[in-house]
Amino acid sequence: MAAAVPQFGEPKPGLAYPDRPVAFGVAERAGLIALVHVDPPEGPPRIDLPGGGIDPGESAGEAMAREFLEESGLVVRARAELVRADHYFENGKGERFNTRGVFFAAEVLEERPEAKVEADHELMWREPHEALRLLSRDSHVWALVNWLRR
Repeated sequence: MAAAVPQFGEPKPGLAYPDRPVAFGVAERAGLIALVHVDPPEGPPRIDLPGGGIDPGESAGEAMAREFLEESGLVVRARAELVRADHYFENGKGERFNTRGVFFAAEVLEERPEAKVEADHELMWREPHEALRLLSRDSHVWALVNWLRR
């Protein structure tokens, strides 16, 4: 029997939250966790695990690796699926989604800072318990807790 997928966030009554498939990764190096500080032109800053939307024809693992590279300049590969989690989310532009997330344990293969294209994302490395405190979305906290317990 498959485990139930937890739902995080609170939808605003009467508003639509279309499903959006997403993939994120938990990568560790020298005891520190990769996070991205996101400071969008519209909306408040937040701290996330690297990752984002899954494009048509792309697997969740491929999307996680692509988004990781675009946001952080790190080349990673998915080692294992950790958890799935859904999250009602509104971005800085007022777009609302129910993100249907797949979270992976990721392995850092190399650094390619020239491949980073997301100017509003900044890579930061933090100790796991500090990362738990800093992460903006409960679904990302859930994934990191599951990574810590493996």
